Amino acid sequence: MPSVKIKKKSTWTDMTPFVDVAFLILAFFIMATKFKPPELVEITTPKSVSSDKLEQKDALRIDFDKDGRVFLTVQAQKTEDNVLKKTLIENINTSRNLGLTEAEMNAYVSNTMVGVPFNKLKGYLQLKDDQRKDVLEGIPVTDSADNQLATWVAAAANAFSGKPLQFMIKGDNNAKFPSFKGVIDAMRRNEVFKYQLITDPEGVPPGSELYKLNLKQQRAGS
Repeated sequence: MPSVKIKKKSTWTDMTPFVDVAFLILAFFIMATKFKPPELVEITTPKSVSSDKLEQKDALRIDFDKDGRVFLTVQAQKTEDNVLKKTLIENINTSRNLGLTEAEMNAYVSNTMVGVPFNKLKGYLQLKDDQRKDVLEGIPVTDSADNQLATWVAAAANAFSGKPLQFMIKGDNNAKFPSFKGVIDAMRRNEVFKYQLITDPEGVPPGSELYKLNLKQQRAGS
């Protein structure tokens, strides 16, 4: 009985639909990805050896640069936390009689970094994002009679009452001592004795959780 030869079919596959799908996925990630905004103030933190990585969220972060300027940022991830930030600025507006408008307070909620005295806060909030960097002179902290950071800390603690709120300090390696002392005094006045220092991890211990995380990120980027 003669053998039956099976006709060979072409193995060619049209890849056009796959290319279309790949571009659609790429377009989705480009549109959906939220990039970290650039820092308004450049701060070079001191080195440290640590096995922990700070989660910079749900926190009141206090920065001070090498020139002694002090800045404050409320870092919150949840959308509902905007209500708490609105309460914070309303407390400041009332206690200091600043006369802020609704639009100016909303500007604070959307961009919460503050680095000016109270008497210049109204004008600061009227500026566009790209204009604010040029007027940052820092929150006054060196005058013990008018440590304005203490007022901000008190307003934040009151607004976030009953909610988790971390206190973080990020100081420049070449910062001046009076600014650091003013920041600590502001915390003490509000009986905040527990806070975390943001440093630049150096020589992370091998095998630690941060070491594994850094290694994973390096592999993902290669």
